[in-house]
Amino acid sequence: MNERRNLGYELDELQQQMKELEIHYEKYFAGVEKREPYRNRTELARRLRFYTNRRIVWTDLKFRYQGLLARFMSYCQYWDRILRLIDEGKYHRHTAKLSQTPGTSGSSAAGTATTPRTELDRLQRELQQARQACGLNGDAPSISKIAAFLDAQREKIRNRYGDRPVEFSIDSSSGKPSIKVSLKK
Repeated sequence: MNERRNLGYELDELQQQMKELEIHYEKYFAGVEKREPYRNRTELARRLRFYTNRRIVWTDLKFRYQGLLARFMSYCQYWDRILRLIDEGKYHRHTAKLSQTPGTSGSSAAGTATTPRTELDRLQRELQQARQACGLNGDAPSISKIAAFLDAQREKIRNRYGDRPVEFSIDSSSGKPSIKVSLKK
């Protein structure tokens, strides 16, 4: 029983080490860290190889180990692909996302401006009123969530309406308030 418990702890450590390695690689790809966490990767690979030839008799622990190994192999393929793209100069780091403050967003691909703060305040206020009118509990989404939603939908809006000016309103005809987009008159 003691051997089973020790193996469970070791698998927990491997899982934690893999999560930390994933975070280090994401930081490296984002440009936060200057060097690839190669030593951490080889150490984790060595620890995982140790259990390859070891016979694990407990099915649940064997399943966990195989899952960890498969996840590590998938990550390695992903990391190698990104590293190859970086070497070829085809990978563009997303540093613009790191420099943004919550509640603000950069301009979209075509260079259109984001939704003004006064419009976001108005939408949040109208959403709160519509939620109360529909009998829904809780607060309306925060301004940053509304801005993120509109930024995510901006490409769809541009495809539908082009570069023409649009206005946002709150529609609660379905019993649940939602943001509606229409052309400005």
